[in-house]
Amino acid sequence: MTLDSPLARLPGIAITPDAIEVLADAASYRRALFDLIEGATRRIVLVALYLQEDEAGQEVLDALYRAKAARPELDITVVVDLFRAQRGLLGAGKQPGNAAWYQAQRRLQGLDVAIHGVPVQTRELFGVLHLKGSVIDDCVLYTGASFNNVYLHRFDRYRLDRYHLLRSPALADSMVQVVRQIIDGDATPRLDQPDVPDSRSLRGKIRRLRERMRQLQYRVALPVSEGLRVVPLLGIGRGNALNYTLCALVRAARGELVVCTPYFNPPRMLMREIRLALARGVQVELIVGHRTANDFYVAPEEPFSASAALPYLYEDNLRAFARRQHRALERGQLHIRMWNDPGHTFHAKGLWVDQRYSLLTGNNFNPRGFNLDLENALLIDDPDGEWLAPRQAELDGIRRHTEQVDHASDLGEKGDHPKKVRTFLRRLRYTRLEPLIKRML
Repeated sequence: MTLDSPLARLPGIAITPDAIEVLADAASYRRALFDLIEGATRRIVLVALYLQEDEAGQEVLDALYRAKAARPELDITVVVDLFRAQRGLLGAGKQPGNAAWYQAQRRLQGLDVAIHGVPVQTRELFGVLHLKGSVIDDCVLYTGASFNNVYLHRFDRYRLDRYHLLRSPALADSMVQVVRQIIDGDATPRLDQPDVPDSRSLRGKIRRLRERMRQLQYRVALPVSEGLRVVPLLGIGRGNALNYTLCALVRAARGELVVCTPYFNPPRMLMREIRLALARGVQVELIVGHRTANDFYVAPEEPFSASAALPYLYEDNLRAFARRQHRALERGQLHIRMWNDPGHTFHAKGLWVDQRYSLLTGNNFNPRGFNLDLENALLIDDPDGEWLAPRQAELDGIRRHTEQVDHASDLGEKGDHPKKVRTFLRRLRYTRLEPLIKRML
């Protein structure tokens, strides 16, 4: 990497190899989360798309209230998406949403555990809070997971994500500062308190908040450009710095590129860089969730909903890509791995470039992540190979339940889809809504 490259100019925070810990699985993440909450002395800032009203969610909220009762001076803030917190689960009918539960728990506990709802757009369809990374004292617990039974492996089922614990006061301070700036205003109401403002009354404030978020970046005091470092990145909307960095990472690949995503629907600018990487001889590996490992998957014998067609749409995208790149597949330059641990789901995302860069992110590498949602990432830059063993161990763990796709035909055909899925997708194509739907997913 030359000093004038865009990656070299990114402000990074120096970190030692032993300060970055890879947690092996969801159960390990759950234990680390509760241990950190129990031992917190100054601050707890939990950030996720949602904190669900279920057994695991109740355990998280109980742990926060216990910590507050034991240490009243502890500053505790939970940040979730405003609209996601005020509706029920998709396909579950009319429900009061998690906000009603937050309020009931506050009345029961009588303690101040602030839960803020952040609206990224005036409607959930057009953008959600996809920010990742919780801070407890000087530790950053970074994962794409939210808080519920399956993400925390509370019972038999788990949803595989990536889990990293970074011990860095500078990184923790930088991430907390951004969260504080986001919730500093009347567009991010307290959801644990009654009388949450109606979304219509917040529209003007939400638009102003989104404009303010577009200007936000992580501040790094004493940035470094050499040695092992972590670079925090933030982005919202088209043309943001995070999007350009993602593409720059793929562009920087010379020997090896690994792309991991549960939903194969890359935006054009990222797909272009992947094609160019293949053209210049880079070994490219895609790790993608099998349709049955998709969190939207519904078995054919169960009631059909529009969201149940999404896993098949992603599979169609991957099949089309495999057909276009069949020569790279045949010569072993392109590797496609499908993750499938029956009964469980897949939610891991990230980039690994050569033996140097590792990107932790909640970004799904799709048009929605590039254009609508509030996203962030942590880029680990390891120019001297100080952190290669944990990096490789994590990749090996992700590959554990994968199968190699040797030909596009291994992914089946559109005609194999259940009849209701075929009918729904055919209607999308006839009405020319498919490109629009792909941009919203």
